[in-house]
Amino acid sequence: MAEERKGGIFDSVKDGVVGAIRGVGDVAQAVVDTVSGTLVSALRGVRAITNETLGLITDTVSGAIRGAADVGGDLTAAARNSVLGVVKGTKDVATGTVEAISASAEAAVHSVGDVGGDVVGAAKGAVEGAIEGAKEVGMSAEEAASAAASGALKGAGKISSTAVEQVRNALTGTISGVKVVLKEPFKGEEEEKK
Repeated sequence: MAEERKGGIFDSVKDGVVGAIRGVGDVAQAVVDTVSGTLVSALRGVRAITNETLGLITDTVSGAIRGAADVGGDLTAAARNSVLGVVKGTKDVATGTVEAISASAEAAVHSVGDVGGDVVGAAKGAVEGAIEGAKEVGMSAEEAASAAASGALKGAGKISSTAVEQVRNALTGTISGVKVVLKEPFKGEEEEKK
């Protein structure tokens, strides 16, 4: 649970988002700037996304969502802009952007669920953020949308089977003009372990 992880990046990002929202009132810009700025600084010189990097991304996104929740911000916008911030913040890392997008969407959906927010809205927002970010950095929007959708399903899976079903139904089809291809994250992981 995001609430259990206190300290370090989580608290730094949460406090940064809270301060920016209180200062300017713009949830979207506060989240994008805080998430991307944190990741650009933390990932300077990193050439590949690793498990440690994915943990940093998860903590960063979870902190941003919690910060937005603490000030009553729009959690759908926070989820969208967290994923957008991750795409912007990891664009200079040579490999692993797809994994970063998936991890950020998973963290966004799970964190929104942790604070009692709209998980379906968070999932759609995460996919929209991935699409916008992909277009800005010259990545395939379809690949980014698929990665975000898969991550959102994993995040929903940490909440409940009902959440998985609702997220799957919401993400089937086209979002922001891009056809979303859902890849069941649970099946591929089981095959990899064999």
